[in-house]
Amino acid sequence: MAEIPDGLLYSEEHEWVRGDVSPGATVTVGITEYAAEALGDVVYVEPPSVGEDVRAGDVCGELESTKAVSELYSPVTGTVTEVNGQLENAPDLVNSDAYGDGWIFKVELTESNEDLLDADAYGEKTE
Repeated sequence: MAEIPDGLLYSEEHEWVRGDVSPGATVTVGITEYAAEALGDVVYVEPPSVGEDVRAGDVCGELESTKAVSELYSPVTGTVTEVNGQLENAPDLVNSDAYGDGWIFKVELTESNEDLLDADAYGEKTE
């Protein structure tokens, strides 16, 4: 069974958020281990661009695996401040370290998001 760490928030589309989700704060976003396992070996990550405005629930990039191409959804609303440059040469970090070095992008929040799930609620969705 995939790991679901406490202390993170989760979206229905299997992204995780680390950090304070208040407007003005910057959070880190990635995909869950559950999503990474479902995708299979990730071979390419197309994150949103730095400076791009993203909206919670909207498509903001793509993940390509040996099985399929999947859309990446933003779990929060704000402006992208950083993308994980390591993924350009090592997209497999999404599989091997989903909650660590496999993070995808950072967002400075312009709105709070009440729809995010805690670890217990997300765990119930993936059972």
